[in-house]
Amino acid sequence: MPNALIHETSPYLLQHAHNPVNWYPWGDEALDKARDENKLILISIGYAACHWCHVMERESFEDEAVAKVMNEHYVCIKVDREERPDVDKIYMDAVMLMTQRGGWPLNAIALPDRRPIYGGTYFPKDHWISVLRQVQELYETQPERTYEVADNLVGAMNSMDRVIVARDTTGLSPDELESALEGWLDHIDFRWGGRAVSANKFPLPVNQLFLLRAAWLTGHPRAAEAVSVTLEKMAFGGIFDHIGGGFARYSVDAYWKVPHFEKMLYDNGQLVSLYAEAWQQEPRDLYREVVYRTLDFVQQEMTSPEGGFYSSLDADSEGVEGKFYLWDYEELEYALDEDSKLFADYYNVSPMGNWEGRNILFVLETESQFAFRWKLDEAEFKAKMAECRQKLLTARSGRVRPGLDDKILTSWNALMLKGFVDAYRVFGEPRFLKAALDNANFIFDRMTEGPKLYRNYKAGKRTIPGFLDDYALVIDAYIALYQVTFDIKWLSQAQLHTAYVSARFFDRTTAMFFYTSGEEEVLLRRKTETQDDVIPSSNAIMAHNLHSLGLLYGEPEYLRQMYQMAANMKNAFTENPDWHACWGLLALKEMFVFYEVAITGENVHQLREKLQRHYHPGRIFAGSEKESNLPLLEGRFQSGTWIHVCEKGSCLLPVTTVEEALAQME
Repeated sequence: MPNALIHETSPYLLQHAHNPVNWYPWGDEALDKARDENKLILISIGYAACHWCHVMERESFEDEAVAKVMNEHYVCIKVDREERPDVDKIYMDAVMLMTQRGGWPLNAIALPDRRPIYGGTYFPKDHWISVLRQVQELYETQPERTYEVADNLVGAMNSMDRVIVARDTTGLSPDELESALEGWLDHIDFRWGGRAVSANKFPLPVNQLFLLRAAWLTGHPRAAEAVSVTLEKMAFGGIFDHIGGGFARYSVDAYWKVPHFEKMLYDNGQLVSLYAEAWQQEPRDLYREVVYRTLDFVQQEMTSPEGGFYSSLDADSEGVEGKFYLWDYEELEYALDEDSKLFADYYNVSPMGNWEGRNILFVLETESQFAFRWKLDEAEFKAKMAECRQKLLTARSGRVRPGLDDKILTSWNALMLKGFVDAYRVFGEPRFLKAALDNANFIFDRMTEGPKLYRNYKAGKRTIPGFLDDYALVIDAYIALYQVTFDIKWLSQAQLHTAYVSARFFDRTTAMFFYTSGEEEVLLRRKTETQDDVIPSSNAIMAHNLHSLGLLYGEPEYLRQMYQMAANMKNAFTENPDWHACWGLLALKEMFVFYEVAITGENVHQLREKLQRHYHPGRIFAGSEKESNLPLLEGRFQSGTWIHVCEKGSCLLPVTTVEEALAQME
């Protein structure tokens, strides 16, 4: 018999709908049951692409004996962390405090009032049964001890993300920036890229974006090298799918070779933006190919007929992690025939296999270096490798595919929307703009209700109100979309969402934003998310939004609030810059000249396109072919097409050519 998860739309929850465990989704029914029956709550959190979540399900949650213990003593709640990050963040904090480590599956045991008393990540079956029995016995025989643990944990959790309001709103100084950069760069792996101290390596695109812009603005050579090495090695490594395009979530080694094979939408959206911007600084064919091949992957495998983007592809297929992506040497010989030896040498394939008896495709040298070593014409070699990859893509299409998590999440869609916008701005590819507009209209039509956003969408349903990251990232994406279309609809909607966030999420005591709306369910506490993770801090993104809208709409209150937020986080950035890179990006906007560029007249789109092809990280654009009441455009219309370069509302004389405008910005 199915359990209560059968009525959910989340693929992750539906994966557990036929477990013998009497699972409930997070909600009043389960929480009321725990309170009424005075039962402990078991909160198990994961996501559809999570390998170890599948392992624990097979070992424990599908086992009748384990289910009997769980059902008898606990109210069992399954949570999709991607749909309910608010729940995940609360119990992840608790588990981090208890064990000093986190991850998924995340399993927490809480009192009937939801306060946590025990937790961990993956548990083998026998250990899991033992834990369940011991915690239940403690609750029955010594309940006062569990109350004491809960009190101590909640007290510690309440202090975790406390923000101290800065009285001095002076921005970052050049010396402070230099010190933060040097401290950061001391922990960079300059041979393989990424963090030197980590066995597992995550792309963390916002970190690379900060180093990229800081290098350009300051001329710091080591920062530039750190980005160049990291972007090259990630694109060379097995973390990039050389056959189908797109990046896996992270590598389990220091060389980007062996991926944890799931592909997440949020990584790929951010990495497209990063590689596109890197190409503007250094137009390497490698960067362009990464952008194009990643977006091809997203359009072919991750896009719904309605224009929304799906969430992820599983790490497993046929119950084996990475099986879809690995190759036997004989398979390559059969598919590629006389080209197999060349391909095998370039992608480091061997008859014995390069990982657990099979082969991950990865490269160790550039195409030009390899072609020179083989005494081949580089253009012919590139064409030959493209032909080989297409043959292998065809061969791979006959395999059992990894599971697709086809729910649509607003914040992740916004990241991918911005990726398409940034790729269009840099490369001018019309299909990128079409995909961006299709997705923006999907968000507007399906995920939006006036100023309000919803978090999720699947099978025609939207059920969860949006969180701060949903609003922050959609606003950011709409502002970016406005700047390549000059369609005021997107800017107006961004401002509408911003007003809603200010009314529902703002914390007047700190001038920051809570992660959850005050109108929705309040968990144990309202968190304030200030630190970057695989997705940048939602508060930092909101501060960037306030900066952009403050300049475009001439709203000094937006700018005042942004400066206060930046000041609040200044010490956090200087002490731990690699966990607060998005705040660092904001500091760069404060420290260096930032231009407002207004283009007016009939040829605005031609001039916009030419101007935006020239790299400069400190600019925001507004434009219109006809009179506009947007403050940055008001009073700037006359015969012809004009470019107005301004700084903090003070404008230079208008010019008519891109060359003149670029000269003003130098």
